[in-house]
Amino acid sequence: MRKAAPSLVSSELAALHPASFAWALACCGYDRAEAEDVLQTAYLKLIDGRATFDGRSSLRTFLFAVIRNTAADARRRKFLVRLFSPVPSPPPDASADRARIIAALQKLSPRQREVLELVFYHDHSVEEAAGVMGVSVGSARQHYDRGKTRLAELLT
Repeated sequence: MRKAAPSLVSSELAALHPASFAWALACCGYDRAEAEDVLQTAYLKLIDGRATFDGRSSLRTFLFAVIRNTAADARRRKFLVRLFSPVPSPPPDASADRARIIAALQKLSPRQREVLELVFYHDHSVEEAAGVMGVSVGSARQHYDRGKTRLAELLT
């Protein structure tokens, strides 16, 4: 287990923050408020020791996996809240092209969407994306290839 001084952890998190926030946005369906909450919760998990980095992957890959798992927890809680008190969500504020791409991404399967976002928007390799997603490299490659094909069909 890697133990680091709080200032070192803070500086590493600060350096990864822009990419981490972009990944949190993707994991939260581009809901900025939810992404901010998820990212803050992920950081707290790292700082208070609920998530510990053991060095088997890069810190970035580990952090992205923590964010992904935290977002999944938030989705489950949000689902339960909606189940008992439905609240309509406002449409996302985006340009026409961005909205078109987001709509196409949302039509992909969750794993296809995740692997494409990790590879194209967060500069992960397919192997690193597999680590973030917790799937085999072969599975990640298959979702990546099928996702690219499907996305091209949806955007043409």
